[in-house]
Amino acid sequence: ILCRRFSEELRKNPLFSNQIDDKFYDMIFHASPLHDIGKVAIEDKILLKPGKLTTEEFEKMKQHTIIGATTLEEVQYRFPNNEFLNMGIRIARWHHEKWDGTGYPDGLSGVSIPICARIMTIVDVYDAVRSKRVYKDPVPHEEACEIILSERGTHFDPAVIDVFIQLQNELDHIWKNQ
Repeated sequence: ILCRRFSEELRKNPLFSNQIDDKFYDMIFHASPLHDIGKVAIEDKILLKPGKLTTEEFEKMKQHTIIGATTLEEVQYRFPNNEFLNMGIRIARWHHEKWDGTGYPDGLSGVSIPICARIMTIVDVYDAVRSKRVYKDPVPHEEACEIILSERGTHFDPAVIDVFIQLQNELDHIWKNQ
């Protein structure tokens, strides 16, 4: 739901009006849950580890992006030209890329990161910060917003952060009710 809502607002920005349409809204709504599909191949001892991952464990964890995209590419082979799978692949592979190029798996930066992945990135971080995990307690909405806003232009696309600011008051309600 959050990815769709971000898309609706981003479409109002002339920079994105030719990339985002009604079909995009539906596609990102359905494809965004695939972002972590590659985690099914990551060992539980890493996924469920209560403490900080070692460098080796983190390298294995980072592989979920490639595994997820590759898995979806294998399905795409059977169903070529499927726009849902195309977007799912882009989201799965690049939702951990960062605007400044320091993300993974490919070190993409700026507009070379597909817009669907840039949207998923901010939604994924917001969800991760707000949610309880085996290794951390949940963070309140206000603190999550501060964390995300502090990474404008480094982790996140400034245009997507502008939408985040616009939606700040809605996010907590949407997140709690999804």
